[in-house]
Amino acid sequence: MTAFRLSPVFATLALAATLGACGQQQPAPEQTPAAAPATAPAATPAAAPAGAPRAVASPRDTARASLAGHMVMVDYGRPFMRGRAIMGGLVPYGQVWRTGANAATTLVTARDISISGTRIPAGTYTLYTLPGERDWQLIVNRQTGQWGTEYKQEQDLARIPLRMERTAAPVEQFTIQLQPSGTGLNLVMEWENTRLVAPVQPAA
Repeated sequence: MTAFRLSPVFATLALAATLGACGQQQPAPEQTPAAAPATAPAATPAAAPAGAPRAVASPRDTARASLAGHMVMVDYGRPFMRGRAIMGGLVPYGQVWRTGANAATTLVTARDISISGTRIPAGTYTLYTLPGERDWQLIVNRQTGQWGTEYKQEQDLARIPLRMERTAAPVEQFTIQLQPSGTGLNLVMEWENTRLVAPVQPAA
């Protein structure tokens, strides 16, 4: 069989074309710009533990008032009765209650205050209560930012008696108010047929 030979001219042209193709720079792949960092979510009092009820069932609310020119605020969850027995049932007597729902109920005061004669320095606190059939106590606790059922007694700043009354009509949704009263305020909590009151004054 006769061997096929390229002519020198054709071989030179073929080699040049091959080298040109190899040396041609390929376009760089399009670079995808780095994603902008997501905006940080709004701060929340506490992360819900697994199995916690949805917050929509107990929306957050805030009671605010000015005391001697300084802000006092209570942030809390507002559960509904929804046909349930509340006092002595959903809220057992003799056990510390989160005083609301979901994340812990938070008290913020921009100045030193007095609650029923007990001095509370300016700052942020968690409010719990200790329910009783005939008397209640307000618990001011130094731990903050936790889920409402996380209670540490060693962090208590004070336990303060609450005046207990009966509401004129059932209150479907748990409510906290800071009502003006003379030179101070009344901290008022209402749910079902129970009304709890504590006077709040500027600390001397």
